[in-house]
Amino acid sequence: MTTKSPQIILEPAEEQLTNLLREASSTAAFSDREVIVRYAGGWVRDKILRKKSHDIDIAISSISGHQFAVEFAAFLASQHPDLKTGTITKILANPEKSKHLDTATSRFLNLDLDFVQLRTESYGSPDSRTPSVVDVGTLEEDAERRDCTMNALYYNIHTLQVEDPTSHGLDDLANGLIQTPLPPEKTFLDDPLRVLRCIRFASQFDFTIEPDTFAGMATREVRDALKCKVVKERVGIEVYKMMKGINPAKAIRALHSQQLYQIVFQDAQP
Repeated sequence: MTTKSPQIILEPAEEQLTNLLREASSTAAFSDREVIVRYAGGWVRDKILRKKSHDIDIAISSISGHQFAVEFAAFLASQHPDLKTGTITKILANPEKSKHLDTATSRFLNLDLDFVQLRTESYGSPDSRTPSVVDVGTLEEDAERRDCTMNALYYNIHTLQVEDPTSHGLDDLANGLIQTPLPPEKTFLDDPLRVLRCIRFASQFDFTIEPDTFAGMATREVRDALKCKVVKERVGIEVYKMMKGINPAKAIRALHSQQLYQIVFQDAQP
């Protein structure tokens, strides 16, 4: 893993949150383990690009997202009674729906927070984009399950450094390149929605899709998986976001060239 430190400029609320999370993670409540807290994914990408973001995924190394959120609220009540989190909503583990780890959401300092534990996923059924097993993972395993390398970046609140477990995320972001963290067909067959997400990011940021990643979208197996495994509502959400990007024509061209247009708009009338 490579660790580089592009300058991350925190807004006042983000800086306050960072200091409080770091203080909370070192309290007696976690004395039996080392708890490393990181901001993950889109927030890190957007901060490097100097874009505002009010949604933060908080990835925790050795405790469930919900448990950490509860302890964080208790820490605030004890040490900073003038500060309160919003309601902590627990997203229960539900193995029948492939939700194996408790997570939590809350609002604090006008920021929307998702508390999650680093995780790894495996897909047992070729007919579903829902992972059959979700388990506690390492930083590298968490990065590998993401759609593209620029979304597999982490901001370590203890070292104040950006971490790049795939060793490609920072370079790809700087070069405007969309690339999967694993071989494209593996990433796309595990979850075919990632095909549309990669195209959407290319439209949203006017980035280029890496050639192997682009070619991987057009294989028969990936196209069949997109058609059969992803519900129409999720497809519609991604298409809507493509059209809101700064270069929606790029998205349409990609759908056409990779023989995805008919799959995405399969119910459209001529």
